[in-house]
Amino acid sequence: MKKTKLNIVWLKRDLRTQDHLPLKKAEESTLPYLIIYILEPSVTSFKDTSQRHLQFIYHSVVSMNNYLKAFNHKVELLYGEALDVFSYLNDRFEIKEIFSYQESGIEITFTRDIKLKNVFNQYSIKWNEYQKDGVIRGINNRLGWDESWKKTMTSAVIKNEFDPSKSFQFEHPFTPPASVINSLKKYNKNFQPAGETNAWKYLASFAADRGKNYHKHISKPTESRKSCGRISPYLAWGNLSIRQSYQYLYKHPNKKIYGRAFHGILTRLKWHCHFIQKFETECEYEYICVNRGFETLTHENNNKLLNAWKIGNTGFPLIDATMRCLIQTGWINFRMRAMLVSFLCHHLDQDWRRGVFHLANLFLDYEPGIHFTQFQMQAGTTGVNTVRIYNPVKQSYDHDPKGVFIKKWVPELKDIPERYIHEPWKMTKLDFAFNNIEEPMYPNPIINLEERGKAARLKIYSHRKTDAVINDKNRILVLHTIRKNTSKAI
Repeated sequence: MKKTKLNIVWLKRDLRTQDHLPLKKAEESTLPYLIIYILEPSVTSFKDTSQRHLQFIYHSVVSMNNYLKAFNHKVELLYGEALDVFSYLNDRFEIKEIFSYQESGIEITFTRDIKLKNVFNQYSIKWNEYQKDGVIRGINNRLGWDESWKKTMTSAVIKNEFDPSKSFQFEHPFTPPASVINSLKKYNKNFQPAGETNAWKYLASFAADRGKNYHKHISKPTESRKSCGRISPYLAWGNLSIRQSYQYLYKHPNKKIYGRAFHGILTRLKWHCHFIQKFETECEYEYICVNRGFETLTHENNNKLLNAWKIGNTGFPLIDATMRCLIQTGWINFRMRAMLVSFLCHHLDQDWRRGVFHLANLFLDYEPGIHFTQFQMQAGTTGVNTVRIYNPVKQSYDHDPKGVFIKKWVPELKDIPERYIHEPWKMTKLDFAFNNIEEPMYPNPIINLEERGKAARLKIYSHRKTDAVINDKNRILVLHTIRKNTSKAI
């Protein structure tokens, strides 16, 4: 029997209906097409993925389908390994083309794509992979990257339209088990709501009023929850494209009124692509140091200290409040993220690999290209960037002076007087009696902050002077920075 000819749009981190080139190309073809998202057990069970990620994905697909049903289209949510899914489809249909965005993913997805490319070639299937945002595949330096990024951001946003006659329905054995669907339907209301519609609500509210103090509040753990863009989950899972966000903000009338705030978030949209470009160029950052010279740096790797950090029970109020807030809500601002990593790697003397997947699981906006490169920046293993060893007590005084954030997320300390909230271990029994409060069930600091900080600085700066670090630093500068006359990295 003659097979039906069709095309496939394979969704990954691009869960939206607009500004979507693969969907546009599928519509331009004369053939009907399927839109699929594959829940791959080998990927979803990997240590960088958590249930909150999968739930966000699921509800993003539901959001797409709510829009697409008017056009008789839908995203088929398939449960199985990608190779099995495409083999099944190829057996039953004559697949002419597959449309997708390039994926700057972890090693397991990279290896999968290499295998699939070989299979598609054997089947004579054309796989069209399109550039995602401003990230360019296959470059070995950054010459011309800024110009290319700006060109991408200022090019026309795609207005996707859907022809009902192009839709295609089919039966398959890859329906997710009921237990999987039931677990995905559940969604913690403390997390940002998923999907394209919600993404635009957050972007619009930032531009209208919420973000006017962005530049003032960006480092404040409480105020940033309102004043920051809060669009990072939507960018990570593709409910919004970088281009959509950039043009909406750049053209918004409030840009003239809140210039510093808008400039700040527009700059960070570029940084978003900059860090993913690093990972796209060298995806080994998932498991080895950016600067190979740091592979010989030794660590204490004390499990007791690590576990206290993971659950937010270190005895340092801002560290614990930040971790607990992240566990419960899936989001914290950048400075608090940097502080968590710095404290882990420097004060607790842990290898960065011992904490990188823990935070990946907790971040609702987990994006591999940003996560691994940023984590290593804060761990000090790039050999290029300034080493920042954040003092959590100083950060507490500076950014949560009245302890509002601490008391919200570490309720054991809710009755501690403001003057002690940053260093509750300094309260004596007399202080507790005088303030008519009981001693909280809260641990004393698990380390001596001053001693550990001093040792960490000596250790990291000494290692930066080794030949191995210095030699690899030159390779990194050539690969990841723009250099004028080879004299200065920008």
